[in-house]
Amino acid sequence: MPGTEDIDVALVGIPASITSLSPTNAHLTPTAIREALRRYSPALMPSPSQEITDLSPLVYADFGDVDQPDSAEGEARTTALVRRASVRSKLVIALGGDNSVTVATALGAWGSDIGSAGLITLDAHYDLRDGVSNGSPVRRLIEAGLDPRRIVQIGIQDFANSAAYARRAKDLGITVIHRDEMESRSMADLMAQALTIAGAGEGPIHVDLDVDVCDRSVVPACPAALPGGISAYQLREAARLAASDSRVRSLDIAEIDASADSADGRTIRLAALCVLEASAGVSAR
Repeated sequence: MPGTEDIDVALVGIPASITSLSPTNAHLTPTAIREALRRYSPALMPSPSQEITDLSPLVYADFGDVDQPDSAEGEARTTALVRRASVRSKLVIALGGDNSVTVATALGAWGSDIGSAGLITLDAHYDLRDGVSNGSPVRRLIEAGLDPRRIVQIGIQDFANSAAYARRAKDLGITVIHRDEMESRSMADLMAQALTIAGAGEGPIHVDLDVDVCDRSVVPACPAALPGGISAYQLREAARLAASDSRVRSLDIAEIDASADSADGRTIRLAALCVLEASAGVSAR
């Protein structure tokens, strides 16, 4: 791990799985993503009019995995570790774990700035459930002090959420970009809107990449993914666009069960590519 020099990208493993609504081995995923990263080059292949971009000069630091992150004490440890990583880096990437990791990751990156912070989720689900689970992180962050008017949820799907949670999102003033809307708008346009809304408080932004926003065919290791989700390319594009904005201080990759992946490892490989895409975004700042 680097000493006192600046870190461009900090990795934190958060192997949470115990409070998941669906049985999952998501605690295996942080290690699997790190292993998959070894498969890829740090070079971006440009169009003929662009320069080649090499991510090798970026400074990375892996802060390791949080021990037993599912309990209240584990969440406190996660928040503290993410905070240490955040003050030393441009971007913290949390490797989940189920979607419960969003709470402690965001709180750690925001610190005392939660009153001005923003949240962007790419997710098929609202995550506004009661209780403590992978279905409740957005509600819990609001209860912790996040202004729901600075939340943007991209990719919400029909037949994946109850009407009660849809009404809750509307009543709270959350901006919801339905999956249908993504057919007629570019990801660049969507992310520009999301960053404007989430950044309205002029505070730090957290981005939750819930990989089950993707079509089930490309993410077989996501238990809650639906047929008709977004493409792997769209998720990768979103990761790069989000991380290119300096207001985005943290990003999590969640809801993958490494033990349920296909033989070709396509879900874990997509997660690893999202790490690289986010790194490319940081390099473009």
